[in-house]
Amino acid sequence: MAIQVGIAPDSWGVWFPEHEKQPSWDRCLNEMAEAGYAGVELGPWGYFPNTAPELKQELDKRNLILVAGTVGGNFLDEASVQDMMKTVDEMAPVLKNFAQAKYIVLLPPMYTDLETGEIAMNPDLTDEEWKRYAGNVQRVADHVASYGLIGTFHPHVDSHIQTEAQIERLLQDTDVVLCLDTGHHVYGGGEPVSFYKKHADRIPYIHIKDCDLDVKAKMDKEHWSFAKAVTENIMVEPGNGSIDFKKFYDALVEKDYNGWCVVEQDLFPVKSFDIPLKLAKKGRENLRAAGFR
Repeated sequence: MAIQVGIAPDSWGVWFPEHEKQPSWDRCLNEMAEAGYAGVELGPWGYFPNTAPELKQELDKRNLILVAGTVGGNFLDEASVQDMMKTVDEMAPVLKNFAQAKYIVLLPPMYTDLETGEIAMNPDLTDEEWKRYAGNVQRVADHVASYGLIGTFHPHVDSHIQTEAQIERLLQDTDVVLCLDTGHHVYGGGEPVSFYKKHADRIPYIHIKDCDLDVKAKMDKEHWSFAKAVTENIMVEPGNGSIDFKKFYDALVEKDYNGWCVVEQDLFPVKSFDIPLKLAKKGRENLRAAGFR
């Protein structure tokens, strides 16, 4: 059994293909390697070089392994679904050039406005909307599968699939597998260790994130947006929040998990480009202490 540890550009405050408040992609890659991570995700499509020869050259220079890509959109909207599948059409042929890049993470939309925290979509789906939502998740995952890759659905904060009950409903109504995000899971009121044990056969890919529940309580009390909560450090480096990663590691061993655990610490916008490397190093140290070699 092999549990390998990677990291995503999100841990450098990268939420967009281009943004003045994000570090350059080459700095991000340099620091991922310096922090001691073996693998990386692409992050927003277009942030890293998106042609296979250039991307391979840049990763090889740093001894980094590409493990996944990401695509997001509104699973209730047909035009958005079509856009996601077009992005898959661009991304999948690139991923196919990398032996361990087996996954495309499928991100749902938040029903709250990212900047204001106001409700932007009805948090509750009708049965008809749920059927459309789950059906479109399946469609996009099947489209990913047509390239010989695996579409892993990522439950997300303030989305229609974030609580354990909502996630289990999706598992029941589709054959889609999950990218379990430990921090988002805690944010949604769940407990990631027991949930992983219960559904290990549907979780081939994992995002490691930690959530400070004291900040979450303050967020709820003061009605912050998620973006505001991120600037108040609601998501912290692994080991500095509410999750016992030694217990989580033991659960992975118990269930013979063989794959990648990718650290993803929400940071946008970082107050200084010098911050992410320090946090990434600390998170890697904490994970090593928990058993993640």
